[in-house]
Amino acid sequence: MTTIMDRLFGAHGKHVVVTGGSRGIGRMIATGFIEAGATVYISARKAEACDAAAEEMNALDAPGTCVSIPADLSGQAGVDSLVAAVAERTDSLHVLVNNAGATWGAPLDEYPEDAFDKLFNINVKGAFLLTQAFLPTLRATATEDDPARVINVGSIDGIRTPAMETYAYSTTKAGILALTRHLAKNLVRDGVLVNAIAPGPFESKMMAFALGTEEGRDMVAAGVPARRIGQPDDMAAAALFLAGKGSTYLVGETIVVDGGIANVS
Repeated sequence: MTTIMDRLFGAHGKHVVVTGGSRGIGRMIATGFIEAGATVYISARKAEACDAAAEEMNALDAPGTCVSIPADLSGQAGVDSLVAAVAERTDSLHVLVNNAGATWGAPLDEYPEDAFDKLFNINVKGAFLLTQAFLPTLRATATEDDPARVINVGSIDGIRTPAMETYAYSTTKAGILALTRHLAKNLVRDGVLVNAIAPGPFESKMMAFALGTEEGRDMVAAGVPARRIGQPDDMAAAALFLAGKGSTYLVGETIVVDGGIANVS
């Protein structure tokens, strides 16, 4: 018997690509889909880390499966290699999660030009090129009852002004949210729904400088209205919602998952 939870939020049997899936927010999302019964293809630039993460996720007592496909998604060659590797394994793609990203902090007077080039290539262009390359598969997989999905991972720093001097990061994260709306407008007619998640503070390499000590964690948590750091289930739940039938009337939206920082702090 299918429950309403399975019907609205289930991912059993779906094929999902999660970029930057070996650690941090990408791994939280990948794990959620695996626990929901999906086959998840994770990519990361470092092959050893990607393979190790897939092995660990496959060791979970979960109905889904994880497949490691290392790729550098900052350029077309890496995008093409990932798309080809997925095509060798399946002719379906129900969900694409564009999560791979990078950050760069430096004082304003010293902020380097190449920071913008690097972060734009990874945080915005890479997501665009990968979505473009996967479109034929996404369109072919989509049905009227179950559209295909693209989920872009932005940041609350693309919505509000961050305290840290991460100029290229906040600019490109605002860019991916704008790109989400633009893609959503054109792809909804093809049965592909594009939405975004804007996380606040979660355990990740990008946040390690702030969350690496108990004092740092306490300081960050004190600035969150919910008084805590985001947990893996918080991120997995948002992604599963955007990938499930329960969100088929959401187009071009950004779900803010930040404990209230952007809206009520």
